[in-house]
Amino acid sequence: MEVKTSLLDNMIGVGDMVLLEPLSEDSFIENLRNRFDHNEIYTYIGSVVISMNPYRALPIYTPDKVEEYRNRNFYELSPHIYALADEAYRSLRDQDKDQCILITGESGAGKTEASKLVMSYVAAVCGKGQEVNKVKEQLLQSNPVLEAFGNAKTVRNDNSSRFGKYMDIEFDFKGDPLGGVISNYLLEKSRVVKQPRGERNFHVFYQLLSGASEDTLRKLKLDRDFSKYNYLSLDSAAVNGLDDAANFRTVKNAMQIVGFMEDEVQSVLELVAAVLKLGNIEFKPESRCNGTDESRVKDKNDLKEMCELLGIEQSVLERAFSYRTVEAKQEKVSTTLNVAQAYYARDALAKNLYSRLFSWLVTRINESIKAQTKARHKVMGVLDIYGFEIFEDNSFEQFIINYCNEKLQQIFIELTLREEQEEYVREGIEWTNIEYFNNAIICDLIENHQNGILAMLDEECLRPGTVTDETFLDKLNTICAEHKHFESRHSKNSKFLTDHSLPHNCFRIQHYAGKVLYRAEGFVDKNNDLLYRDMSQAMYKAKHSLIKQLFPEGNPAKVNLKRPPTAGFQFKASVGTLMRNLQTKNPNYIRCIKPNDKKASHIFTDTLVCHQVRYLGLMENVRVRRAGYAFRQAYEPCLERYKMLCKRTWPHWRGPAREGVEVLMADLQVPADDFSYGRSKIFIRNPRTLFSLEEKRRQCLQDLASLIQKIYRGWKCRSHFLLLKKSQIVVSAWYRRYAQQKKYQKVKSATTVVQSYTRGWQARKLLRELKYQKRCEEAVTTIAAFWHGTQVRRDYRKFFRANAGKKIYDFTIQRIMQKYFLSLKSTSPSLSPVDKSWPARPYRFLDGVHAELRKIFHHWRCKKYRSQFTEEKKAIYEEKLEASELFKDKKALYPSSVSQPFKGDYLEITKNPKYQKLNSSVDAKVLLADVVNKINRANGKGAARIFLLTKKGVVLADQKTGQVKASVPLPDLASVSVSTQSDGFFALKLKEGSASAIKGDFLLSSERLIEIITKLHLTGATAADSERLNIDISDEFLVQFNHDKVCVKFIQGGAKNGNGASCKRKNNRLLEVSVPTTA
Repeated sequence: MEVKTSLLDNMIGVGDMVLLEPLSEDSFIENLRNRFDHNEIYTYIGSVVISMNPYRALPIYTPDKVEEYRNRNFYELSPHIYALADEAYRSLRDQDKDQCILITGESGAGKTEASKLVMSYVAAVCGKGQEVNKVKEQLLQSNPVLEAFGNAKTVRNDNSSRFGKYMDIEFDFKGDPLGGVISNYLLEKSRVVKQPRGERNFHVFYQLLSGASEDTLRKLKLDRDFSKYNYLSLDSAAVNGLDDAANFRTVKNAMQIVGFMEDEVQSVLELVAAVLKLGNIEFKPESRCNGTDESRVKDKNDLKEMCELLGIEQSVLERAFSYRTVEAKQEKVSTTLNVAQAYYARDALAKNLYSRLFSWLVTRINESIKAQTKARHKVMGVLDIYGFEIFEDNSFEQFIINYCNEKLQQIFIELTLREEQEEYVREGIEWTNIEYFNNAIICDLIENHQNGILAMLDEECLRPGTVTDETFLDKLNTICAEHKHFESRHSKNSKFLTDHSLPHNCFRIQHYAGKVLYRAEGFVDKNNDLLYRDMSQAMYKAKHSLIKQLFPEGNPAKVNLKRPPTAGFQFKASVGTLMRNLQTKNPNYIRCIKPNDKKASHIFTDTLVCHQVRYLGLMENVRVRRAGYAFRQAYEPCLERYKMLCKRTWPHWRGPAREGVEVLMADLQVPADDFSYGRSKIFIRNPRTLFSLEEKRRQCLQDLASLIQKIYRGWKCRSHFLLLKKSQIVVSAWYRRYAQQKKYQKVKSATTVVQSYTRGWQARKLLRELKYQKRCEEAVTTIAAFWHGTQVRRDYRKFFRANAGKKIYDFTIQRIMQKYFLSLKSTSPSLSPVDKSWPARPYRFLDGVHAELRKIFHHWRCKKYRSQFTEEKKAIYEEKLEASELFKDKKALYPSSVSQPFKGDYLEITKNPKYQKLNSSVDAKVLLADVVNKINRANGKGAARIFLLTKKGVVLADQKTGQVKASVPLPDLASVSVSTQSDGFFALKLKEGSASAIKGDFLLSSERLIEIITKLHLTGATAADSERLNIDISDEFLVQFNHDKVCVKFIQGGAKNGNGASCKRKNNRLLEVSVPTTA
């Protein structure tokens, strides 16, 4: 079941100021304070939202809150900015009404945050999809870019918007965003060159110097030290809670999301750097021969770097700082600039360069976020603009800002009254004229085309002759003297002559929000906003990609001698366009209030809040809303809320809701003058009537709650009594059962005892009878056994004397054998085949058995040892066994080879990249690869060769190059000859007539002779499928070299080089090998 809620439920203070009773300025402020102290920062004035800046994060903007306010009636929940945003979005989506949200308030009141919250809410509740999400992200990410270039730290706000912003967000028929258009108003460009004490320049300057990389700063010719730039104030360069470096990264990321290209971002940063460099240019006076003063640049380094950044010739810009050209028809007059004029020209260029860059940024963002389709769109506008400003020193900027707020107040009153009138007509209620203050007279004082202040200021700026702020003030005193909202000491009105609160160089205007004193100094210059034509032309000559776009008037081919429009004229035109735009849309208002000047939470300054309430016109707003009917509500929720006050409507009313409300109001005897019936709503004139209904409802709810409690308590007590009764019955039943069980147990126990005694007596009687019978039977058996034993012993005595010796001998032998075998089990040797130990025999007659058992045990453990071999290990042992059969006791080198494992491939020829080519030339598996020495018959010296043994033959290759020197198939081998000594010489003898025997036999030397001959012997037999290769072991054998046979003879003797054997040629027929004598 859905729970119906209302703005009036659990209300702290009064949620809607229209219902405030009594209505006064003090009660208004007190209600705001009461709600602010309870973290209720939003309050309504009808459909207007008052927002108090809490100066801290509150948990009221979560996704759950968004869902809570989504598609809910405006007055259904407690006041919140989400309620206004949802009402505007649903009106746009469902009723096809263009909307605008006007956010006003002074600096630091939270206007920018309010606009972000509205946009984030709309983004959260509208449709989803890749394209829609992209548009939403671009709209949201345009804020960080504009804040960096248009916001600054002021004494009132660390992130103060120094420009007015109006964004039109365009939606399709489904309510999904398609794009947007941003308009900016009156950037405070004077802040670029000068900031008040305790304030900063625009954020982007500090973000660039803090967050840019060293490489970027080097390209922009900048230094990270703020103190090196004249345009940056140092007393507030660092702001608590503001991370300029992180914000710079955020801005760059936002520019990429919005659609800026890398070269565009770089161009923008170059212009920002140029503004900083421009502020460091200083001038010195220089006297000319005609007696006039001329300005010259002191240090040209900053001028040079700035010109390099913008691509301007240094001499062109330097001349623009020293001379000014005035054109009139066909004449040109060039005049020199003194130091003061040069500084004015420099600052004017800096302000124009930055403000035009800002306008270009807005235009560029609009190109990215504009809707791509040309069909008609629904539009929601969000206006974030300065509030009314009253400072100690008010100048031209405050004047035009307050003029804009006068226009907004005018349209607010008009639209509010129009909305009221339309609702009355729509509901069929008679419209009565509402008395209110119409500020059209103040707007006319400022904007009148003939006698308005802006018109007179433009006239002063455009007329020839000497024009100063004093002449402008004199003109105002002459024309506006009789106006009741204009005050000046020098006006014709004599009542201000003695007003010492009004200085001579000032004038005062009585705005709707109060009187504001304006200092006339600077009005003319700021309205002129003059940039010398020489500066524009110098900028147009720049090679930078953006400068030509920013200064189109500098084009020499399009020289326009007409004076450019003044700042006041441009702003007046912009405000007029804005007002016409707002009048076509349904307005929604957010009034932002700053609770204190310390930017601290939980502090509420009455005087400051009262001041803002006055100049925001909130009391006037309440009076306008209360002039007719203070409260209105649809019949259905009204009947749902108050139906318990009448017996006829409670608990359910079956008829139409309006009839139910009529019955309800008649039963309550509410005076007919206090309310009226509309077509779909009931209108209540006085808040006292509403509060009376609320009080009766509260009392009735208390009575209903008491009734519900009474019925609940009665039901609870009856339920408890019935439960106790049921429990008592259950307990009684269980107790009776328990008592009967105990009684039955006692009877059963007594019966069992009697039965046991009876059975025991019977059993004992039977036992005695059985025992007597058993003793009789045992006595008979014993007598018979003794008798039979006597008879058997008498017959067996003769037989035992004849066979007793043989049986005793057999038994003794059997015991000895059993003991012998058991002792072998405990004393048997280890399972190692080389263990030759065996326990001694205990008796001589066991010699044969002892020897046979030893042989059987040895064969058994050898078989068990062999069963553990792998195929690879088995092959190795077979090779070792073959080597033993070939060389044991035949060659002295054999014992040293026993402990060395046969590895085979010592060169790792398949893995070594050095022998890759050699390996690929061998077409069979390599069984052995090693380095041997091939003996030269000429001198007996050896040459290193790679010896490869495969299944098909023997290959000899060069060790260094891997080139094959000889290849001998195994069938061509006749025999192998070795000596009996410990040398490593062996001869491969080839069969006569074979293809390999052309050059004769091979005499080789190797440390691994035993392994080579063994593998060769085994492989030769396998390859030839016949008898194995013949091995000739002799200390003297013949070797065939070409066509000659040479005898190789081995003798014992000392070696010349080390301990190895040496070969020496004795004659053409003899090679003598000296083998060292082994110890």
